[in-house]
Amino acid sequence: MPRTSEGSQDGAGLNIAIAVSRFTQDLTQRLLDGALEVARDAGIADWAIHVVHVPGAFELPMVAEELAATGSYDAIACLGCVIRGETAHFDYVAGESARGIAEVARRHSLPVTLGVITAENRAQAEARAGGAKTNMGSDAMRAAIEMATLYRSLRHDE
Repeated sequence: MPRTSEGSQDGAGLNIAIAVSRFTQDLTQRLLDGALEVARDAGIADWAIHVVHVPGAFELPMVAEELAATGSYDAIACLGCVIRGETAHFDYVAGESARGIAEVARRHSLPVTLGVITAENRAQAEARAGGAKTNMGSDAMRAAIEMATLYRSLRHDE
């Protein structure tokens, strides 16, 4: 039988950071609320959760880099919302946000999850901020916890 590894949703003992964009704050607050609910349900104490607010999704990788560099966190969840407008601005912000978040994760060998809504319109964004489709903040936190516990397990197997 091959050896297998996987993470869990037991977040007890984890230190988690959440970077959240203030742009479209009515939606990103819903993402944050969802992430916090998942973290608490997973057994992560409030004192072990550090919420950092940034202006927009473009700034998420910058603050994720600073948080990761401290070595204080088991995972970082990045939350934001980018809604397509009439210019190419959407493409730059959405693309650079996702690329930068992934880059931080690889550089620091740390789970840094992408909870950034990229939507064509407001209705799509609302559906992904706790509406009919999902709450991407909750999803990003579940992924952060699972990956943090997986990393912990892999590092203890060495």
